[in-house]
Amino acid sequence: MIDKEVEKLIHQEAIRHKEDLNLIASENYPSKEVLRACGSIFSTKYAEGYPRKRYYEGCEMADEIEELAINRAKELFGCDHVNVQPHSGTQANMAVYLSVLNSNDSVLSMRLDQGGHLSHGSKVNFSGKIYNFHFYGVDREAEIIDYDEVQKQAKSVNPKLIVCGASAYSRVIDFDRFSKIAKSVGALLLSDVAHISGLIAGKMHPNPTRFSDFVTTTTHKTLRGPRGAIIMCSEKFKNDIDKAVFPGIQGGPFLNMIAGRAIAFKEANSINFQEYSKNVVSNAKVLSEVIIANGFRVVSGGTDNHQFTIDVSTQGYTGSEVATALKKIGIIVNKNGIPYDKLPPKITSGVRIGTPALTSRGMLNGEMQLIGDIISEAIYAKDDNKKLNLLKSRVKDITNQFSFPGYE
Repeated sequence: MIDKEVEKLIHQEAIRHKEDLNLIASENYPSKEVLRACGSIFSTKYAEGYPRKRYYEGCEMADEIEELAINRAKELFGCDHVNVQPHSGTQANMAVYLSVLNSNDSVLSMRLDQGGHLSHGSKVNFSGKIYNFHFYGVDREAEIIDYDEVQKQAKSVNPKLIVCGASAYSRVIDFDRFSKIAKSVGALLLSDVAHISGLIAGKMHPNPTRFSDFVTTTTHKTLRGPRGAIIMCSEKFKNDIDKAVFPGIQGGPFLNMIAGRAIAFKEANSINFQEYSKNVVSNAKVLSEVIIANGFRVVSGGTDNHQFTIDVSTQGYTGSEVATALKKIGIIVNKNGIPYDKLPPKITSGVRIGTPALTSRGMLNGEMQLIGDIISEAIYAKDDNKKLNLLKSRVKDITNQFSFPGYE
């Protein structure tokens, strides 16, 4: 690479990933084939519009690659229509809102501080500024969604749209129940499965498509594709969704990312990916069980998917200081609130743990046992630099055994 400054930073980032244990629940490693597509000649092509209906010439291959991605996504998730152009999950949600809501319409969604997402009505986000969001949460004791309470709130609020899905929720979401609640009050249902779409594709979580009017997901988390998102919907809303994406909120699509998505959808529609998804969930369960056995409380008592949140406040710690201590030894997590957290978002009472990236590196239950013990010891020794240095060497003993996909 001619630009040595950029080359150095890319190299250093690759080394960081090689030497660290990445437990960020929203991060993953795509295959080398996906990365090649993302860096392909498609990155230069402008193609406003949709296949066979473009505003630019020279879009023959662009049309074919987008149609390929659409058809593969439809087969993978069993849906009527897919828009593969959104640049992010938030933009996918924005397009859904724009397609069916008017300013100040009522929407019911999960509270951000109990597992929801910024784009589900947070006051600092466009969604909370434009629409009238009301919120459901989790039961204070069980820390799982109380569907009876959601039903009561839906009857009280009478929303035009109900949003289900979360960014920090470790239990199975009952899409059938959400669908029945939505229908009982005449609301539409949006299922945001950004975190679990890979598990859905891998047959490790129920599929929301037949229960939902709209389904949005990013393609880079458990799905192991490139950054970006897709929107799935019934034929009834096809035109509204497409118009909301373009020309509603975006210009030209990133065709290189769409090419990467096409490959990722094919990879996800395989027996190997089902095995991968099974390992992601198994790894999360084992890791959470080790941490619980070592004296920590995990929100809701465990996990059914790829992630869980450790409540470190029971030991008198904050999520911020624990995340910093773990970073010192090469374990990368994010501080995260717990349900009914008394601490502010920049401090928090918990840390969120996810297993997709480590599973992509080939780590299995045996490694999770070791990592769970290292995490536990590091939290207890967060102010003991000598102990932390010893734990850092144990982390390197693990990472030295595994490459990461795309950079073998």
